Amino acid sequence: MNVAVEHIATDQPPDDAKARDLDYGWQSGNQIELLENGEAYFPKVFEAMRAAQREILLETFILFEDKVGFELKDILIEAAQRGVTVVASLDGFGCGELSVAFLRELAEAGVAVQMFDPASKTLGIRTNWFRRLHRKIVVVDAAVAFIGGINFSADHLGDFGPEAKQDYAVQIVGPAVADLHHFALAQSGRQVRTRRGWRRRQQRPALWATSEGDGLVRLIYRDNVQHRDDIEEAYIHALSKARTRAVIANAYFFPGYRLLREIRNAARRGVHVQLIMQGQPDVLLAKLAARMLYDYLLKDGVVIHEYCQRPLHGKVALVDDDWSTVGSSNLDPLSLALNLEANVLIRDRAFNQQLYESLEALARNHCQTMPEKRKPRLWLWRLTVGFLVFHVMRHFPVLTGWLPAHKPRLKPIESPAHDV
Repeated sequence: MNVAVEHIATDQPPDDAKARDLDYGWQSGNQIELLENGEAYFPKVFEAMRAAQREILLETFILFEDKVGFELKDILIEAAQRGVTVVASLDGFGCGELSVAFLRELAEAGVAVQMFDPASKTLGIRTNWFRRLHRKIVVVDAAVAFIGGINFSADHLGDFGPEAKQDYAVQIVGPAVADLHHFALAQSGRQVRTRRGWRRRQQRPALWATSEGDGLVRLIYRDNVQHRDDIEEAYIHALSKARTRAVIANAYFFPGYRLLREIRNAARRGVHVQLIMQGQPDVLLAKLAARMLYDYLLKDGVVIHEYCQRPLHGKVALVDDDWSTVGSSNLDPLSLALNLEANVLIRDRAFNQQLYESLEALARNHCQTMPEKRKPRLWLWRLTVGFLVFHVMRHFPVLTGWLPAHKPRLKPIESPAHDV
């Protein structure tokens, strides 16, 4: 029996050039629910999938063969067997360890499995490290959408143990789902049909919604074509308008100078700026890199917390009492300059307050706060290592740019023994 697994080796699908250059505007009248960790996220997503009648579109960076991955597989198979169109777009690096048997079960049931930029191991090591499909999006029946930082793996559940991740996503019901649906269709390479409730935006919409009211949502994304800086610009713009408070919780924090300067400037003009970083990192270099920036931020009044209970995997932020963002994008060179990412911007006071209370409890109960004036220790060593780490991280996207660029293509693979 053949396993049909399509390989997507492109930063954007080639079939819909118009769709990939779209800017999605602000949509009002949405219901937004914060989902914290897998305990809240997986039941909601799985419930929506089980109730699907027409279509399930899924993008994820990681899918593991564990209790979460097996449950997802069973749900997708059952949906496909009852006639639901199911498209699962997986990253070739994050999902590179999936077995042929696992993929065969999905394909035989009629699930369209797509692998972004897969590569076989070289000397036992995977080489496809950069320009990853890092988005986490689920859209069911074009009626409900989920977006955030949570992958389909058991390490997003508390019972996984000390290495369980702290993370966030949102469920959206309302007009903004049409944009997420259109985007997911376009990125999957499927035919995009203009549906009622979706309209093309001819001009780039404002980063800051001008209309009044709650439930405003805008989809933003990062690609390597027309939207390289959209997520970073959204952060910069929001912080430039901050008046009272700003909270950023981000797992991998090493932004460019413009964003760092806007964080510092907000604190200088009296905004209460809090950063929540990894204190128990799953990648040690990420913690070391972030700490290179502490002195620069602390001296201007930025409050820095390190979350120490378990690894922080969140990518969320809020400004003042109504602006928030949730998505897949870290604030580091990989997410801001290489990966394919997607966030939603939200203007909703109730959601902003809910997110603020969650992050405030995290900072108060499970974080250590960095002292404003830290005692210098091993000063020369820290200076030397800091200099090297800073410049390697800062120029990392340029260095990876020397690697061969992906050529847009969709390549169907029909070999059950193919290593994916």
